[in-house]
Amino acid sequence: MATEVATVLEKPAFSVVATMALAQFGLYVGLMAPVTVSLALKTQTIVGPDRAPSVNANVLAVAVLVAMVANPVFGRLSDRTMSRFGRRRPWIVGGAIAFLLSLGVVATAKSVPILLIGWCLAQMAASAIMAAVVATVVDQVPSRQRGSVSANLGAMQSLGVLGAAYVGEWFVDNMFALFVVPGVFALVVLVLYAVVLPDRQLPVRPPAADWRTLLRTFWVNPRQYPDFAWAWLSRLLLVLSVYLFVLFRFFYLQKEIGLSTREAAAAMSTGVLIFTVALMITAKLGGWLSDQLGRRKMFVVVATLVFAAGLAILAHASTVTGFYVAEVVLGVGYGVYVAVDSALVIAVLPSAAESAKDLGVMNIANALPQSLAAVLGSALLSVGAGDNYPVLLWSAGAIGVLAALTILPIRSVR
Repeated sequence: MATEVATVLEKPAFSVVATMALAQFGLYVGLMAPVTVSLALKTQTIVGPDRAPSVNANVLAVAVLVAMVANPVFGRLSDRTMSRFGRRRPWIVGGAIAFLLSLGVVATAKSVPILLIGWCLAQMAASAIMAAVVATVVDQVPSRQRGSVSANLGAMQSLGVLGAAYVGEWFVDNMFALFVVPGVFALVVLVLYAVVLPDRQLPVRPPAADWRTLLRTFWVNPRQYPDFAWAWLSRLLLVLSVYLFVLFRFFYLQKEIGLSTREAAAAMSTGVLIFTVALMITAKLGGWLSDQLGRRKMFVVVATLVFAAGLAILAHASTVTGFYVAEVVLGVGYGVYVAVDSALVIAVLPSAAESAKDLGVMNIANALPQSLAAVLGSALLSVGAGDNYPVLLWSAGAIGVLAALTILPIRSVR
C-alpha cells in the first residue's frame, strides 16, 4: 500500500506562492541562459565558429537524454525521502548547490568532453530541483487553487527564458559570469523558497519498490487510449518544431542575418521579449475564448498552423526587422497553443485517479524533442553547402503542420 500524505485543504501563505513563482523564474534563468546563448558562445571558444553549431547541438542532445532519465528518478527519490527537513527541501537546496557547481565546470571547460560532463551534471541537478519544486504544488496547494498557481509557474517559465536572453546580452564578454551569475541567482531564490516552504516530513517509511514499478508508471496504452496517444504525438511534434528554431536561433542571427556576436545577443534578447509579450497576451485571450466557446481542437490546430507560418516567415527573413516580425507571429501562435493544449490534454487523460502518472508520460513529449531537435537540426543544416537555415526552418514549419494534423483524429474533445 502506498504511503498516505495528508490532503491539502487550506490555501498556502502568500509568501509560499510568491517564492514558489520566484524559484521557478530563477531556475529557468539559470537553465535557459546556457541553452539559448551561453553554450553557443562557449563552444565557439573551444572548437571555433564553424564547428560550434554541431558540437553545441550534440552536447545539448546528450544532456537532454540524461535529464529525461534523471527527472522521474529524482521525483521518485524525493517522494520517498525521510529527512527531518522534509521531502522536497533537501533536493531543492542540494540540487541548487550542485547546479551552480556544474555551471562552474562548464564555464571553465577547456575541452568538449569536460563541457559535456559539466552540462550533463547541470541537467541532472536541474532535474532534481524541478521534480521537487513541481511536487510542492501538490503538497502545498489545494485543488481549487492549483490552476492559478500553475499559471503563475508557466508565466515565470516564459519570463525566465526572457531573462536568460538578457543574461546573454549583459555578460557576452565575460564567459565565467555568463554561466555563474545566473547560477548564483538561481541558488539564492531557490534557497529562499526552501526556507519559506513548510515542507512536511514523511510520517511513514514507504514500501520497497523495484524498477519494473517505476517503468510501468510512465506508460499509457495507445490502443486503449487513442485520443491521449494523438495528443502526445501532436505535443511531441510541436515541441520538436519549437526547438528546431530555439536551439539554432543565435547561430541563425549570425549566419543568415550577418550579425556580430554582440549584435546577435542583443537582437535575440529583443526578439525573445517580443515573443514573450505576444505569448502572454494571446495565451490569456486564447484560453478565455476557448473556455467561452467550449472548443479546444480548433484553437490548437489554428495556433499550431500560425506557429508554422512564423517559421516560414523566418526562413525568408534577411533583416533584423524581418526576424522581429517572425517573433510576433511565433509568439501569437505559441501563446494560444500553451493555453489551450493543456486543457485539451487534461480532457483526454485516461484516468482522473492517475492524472499525475499520465501527465508524466505527456512530459516525455516535452523533453524528448529537445534531444531530437539538436540531432535533426544539425543534419538539416548540413544539407547542401552547409549552414542551410532555409531547409532547417521550412522543415520545422512542416513538422508544425503535422502537429496540427495529428490533433484532428481526437474524438472525445470538440
